[in-house]
Amino acid sequence: MTDAIRAILFDLDGTLLDSSMDKFLPIYLKALSGRVAHLFEPKVFIAHLLEATEQMVANDGRATNAEVFAQAFYPFGGYSRAELEPIFDAFYAEDFPKLQAVTRRKPEARHVVELAIALGYDVAVVTNPLFPETAIRQRMQWAGVHDLPFKWVTTYENSRYAKPNLCYFDDACAHVGHPPENCLVVGDEHMDMVARHIGCETFLVPGPATALKPETPEPTYRGTLADLMSLLER
Repeated sequence: MTDAIRAILFDLDGTLLDSSMDKFLPIYLKALSGRVAHLFEPKVFIAHLLEATEQMVANDGRATNAEVFAQAFYPFGGYSRAELEPIFDAFYAEDFPKLQAVTRRKPEARHVVELAIALGYDVAVVTNPLFPETAIRQRMQWAGVHDLPFKWVTTYENSRYAKPNLCYFDDACAHVGHPPENCLVVGDEHMDMVARHIGCETFLVPGPATALKPETPEPTYRGTLADLMSLLER
């Protein structure tokens, strides 16, 4: 790894946490729609939720992702934001923790972040900010890294872009206080590797969700989290 790197930006799902969104998302949507089944037909609710999520993915920076979601989602089905938000808060407090069962902890995850910190790198979690902070902090806990001193963690409350928008990575680099050329992005998907376009170095951790595209920039490095530790130690 070049001497220029000053910060390491870690993706969460599929990278620090053994969790595939292809498997996680249907279970999450079933649980969330179940929480509001007394108000909405599940298929209608899920379709509306996904449409509002697409608005976050398309966010051009005009507002936070949370604000964009709220504008697209509320009011819905005759219910106001004030009526629905407490139900969602209860879901994340009571139901979301049970979804840990469909994820697995990666033993190397905590070790590699601790090593990066010990070596003096600024570290961040750059998970796609389409979930509220409570959901992201819980998944960090499942990964065993929630109590580490990350300089920045992207959530839908604090982010104005989403992956694979290059502005998302520009923003993340700015928040850790380093230009892109001084940052290494560690992830498992195309939407992480695109950070190469703005000058970041990238480290691909291949997994079940890895499906690079013909236009995906060639990762600077690739391997396991253990390989990343070896690279850092060099």
